[in-house]
Amino acid sequence: MSLYQYTAHELRDMLRRKEVSAAEITDSVLERIDSLDSVIKAYVTVTAEVAKSMAKAVDAQLAQGSDLPELAGIPMGLKDNLNTKGIRTTCSSKMLENYISPYDSTVYEKLIKSMSPLLGKLNMDEFAMGSSTENSAFFNTANPWDLERVPGGSSGGSAAAVAADEAIFTLGSDTGGSIRQPAAFCGVVGLKPTYGRVSRYGLVAFASSLDQIGPITKDVTDAALVLTAIAGHDPMDSTSVNKEVPDYTKFLKEDVKGLKIGLPKEYFVEGIDPEVKTKVMETVQKLEEAGAEVKEISLPHTDAALATYYIIAPAEASSNLARYDGVRYGYRSETAPDVLTMYKKTRSEGFGPEVKRRIMLGTYALSSGYYDAYYLKAQKVRTLIVQDFQKAFEEVDVIVSSTTPTPAFKMGDKIDDPMSMYLSDMFTLPANMAAIPAISVPCGYTEAGLPVGFQIMGPAFGEGTILHVAYAVEKLTGARERRPKLPEKGGAACE
Repeated sequence: MSLYQYTAHELRDMLRRKEVSAAEITDSVLERIDSLDSVIKAYVTVTAEVAKSMAKAVDAQLAQGSDLPELAGIPMGLKDNLNTKGIRTTCSSKMLENYISPYDSTVYEKLIKSMSPLLGKLNMDEFAMGSSTENSAFFNTANPWDLERVPGGSSGGSAAAVAADEAIFTLGSDTGGSIRQPAAFCGVVGLKPTYGRVSRYGLVAFASSLDQIGPITKDVTDAALVLTAIAGHDPMDSTSVNKEVPDYTKFLKEDVKGLKIGLPKEYFVEGIDPEVKTKVMETVQKLEEAGAEVKEISLPHTDAALATYYIIAPAEASSNLARYDGVRYGYRSETAPDVLTMYKKTRSEGFGPEVKRRIMLGTYALSSGYYDAYYLKAQKVRTLIVQDFQKAFEEVDVIVSSTTPTPAFKMGDKIDDPMSMYLSDMFTLPANMAAIPAISVPCGYTEAGLPVGFQIMGPAFGEGTILHVAYAVEKLTGARERRPKLPEKGGAACE
């Protein structure tokens, strides 16, 4: 097996035993990127020298016998909406194509302290708005399991890079499923923490009350390791919670005897792909056979979640994206004769169709005369969704479902049908509305060989519990053992 194929915890142990150097690991993954990324197109920017410099520092510390952080020497990638000082942060948008941040996001600062080499910045749907990474202003990213299919979105580059072994782990952001949905499509693990568990400082905002940063990894153990490294209170983020961070790897147990698992009847409705439903129900049965108690529950306001989300998220996006006006930073139209025309042309030329669509939806919902009818009403429905989950968690420890209603779809199939695209997130976005943690873990494959994601949701700050169940699912299904078939050589690295 090549070094780039190992998990973070396996590489950590190999480093501790001095069987391999950090430089060798980093070089292995960079060579993988160089040989394959012209096919996958996961990276917007590759930072080879930054990665090699950190790997060299790790090896120097190892030579001195120093105690090192858990993720030291483990190469990773960041979604391109996480600010990195001196390195482009584009949000895969023409608006920020040449933007170089003057500061680091808190999660990146934590990974620098963890001595994890940065391989580069990963492709995404523009400003995190999309479910397929087809809304990137630069290029489409391919799904490693089928190069004609999408990797999901908006963290498509982050999920594809892990699945294709072009990173050992990555970070993504999740506003309505943007970590979990691509993780499901790409057959990897994706964790959205509780809102406030991980600092959002330095994350380019989409919808501030919904956004959350989390890990995309090769297995559940790695997800626990990375979450432990990036979680915690941050005075730079007023919404981060001052709560002790446990060692999440301590929760990883196969035994699920006595655990109460809720099966929401609203998540198993008409429209879910039969193969997806079968794999999810087979996994539920395995959990029951292993000693878990399975109980049907109801989340009665589920049918209102999609409509509620598409009022609140665009409204917050309209507010957050008002700052891109061509005056302070980012793209600026050079052909405008006056200031007002410059504003208009800058935003018309700098934003793509999906971003414009959501800005217009949000601006309308917030406009005079419509605020009470749309935004205020949506916030009231959101409260009902929160109460649904709170009531459910009085009866069960976790709630499970499929992560997505279908496997990965082909590029171009839904790009011209926004409603069909939005339905890709119908099972993931309620967790964002309720601000609770949720994880997607592979549970099997369709006859066509496409991964199926199993979603586990827990109460606020119940990351340990969902990691426990996810670890059991990983062991019971053995889905992690299967890998996409990819060429060893593909061409030059993406610039």
